[in-house]
Amino acid sequence: MTEIRTPRLLLRRWSEDDLAPLSEIHADPAVMRNIGDGRPRSTEQTAGDIEAWEEEWDDEGFGVFAVELLGLGELAGAVGLSVATEPAEAAGQVAISWRLGRMFWGQGYASEAAHAALEFALQDRGLERVIAVLRTGDSASAAVADKLGMQAEGAVRHPVHGYDVKVFGIDLTQYQE
Repeated sequence: MTEIRTPRLLLRRWSEDDLAPLSEIHADPAVMRNIGDGRPRSTEQTAGDIEAWEEEWDDEGFGVFAVELLGLGELAGAVGLSVATEPAEAAGQVAISWRLGRMFWGQGYASEAAHAALEFALQDRGLERVIAVLRTGDSASAAVADKLGMQAEGAVRHPVHGYDVKVFGIDLTQYQE
């Protein structure tokens, strides 16, 4: 079982006990406003997300982690890797993403977890490059991408949701600098 420990967090695979707390996070409009279509997600949709993330782990050897507060066992959110399908400029590339419950914002957890996931991608899984696709105007996520050393590579319109996104990227040589 893949687990990563940081000073304050445990990044791990998903369990049945995670559905209820992640559903609460996904039900918060503030959390979801910059994710997907920007609408809160139902428990059924959240279950589908977890199932898809677990399938990606099985198929790709990486995926989205459950993020738990170390020692407390409280689910803070989801951070990890997936193969991007859209926009076309990002399709087929490995993208990092993060979403935390609102009560966990502003404490550096997103940066801490994303850094661990990026290190896992580039050093443990041997990926050469990782991107992030962020909704334009999502300054909090842009700050996380900046802390990871990712560089903005361009802006495009999301083909499904119709809003502008920025693609950020980092490759192994940039990460090691």
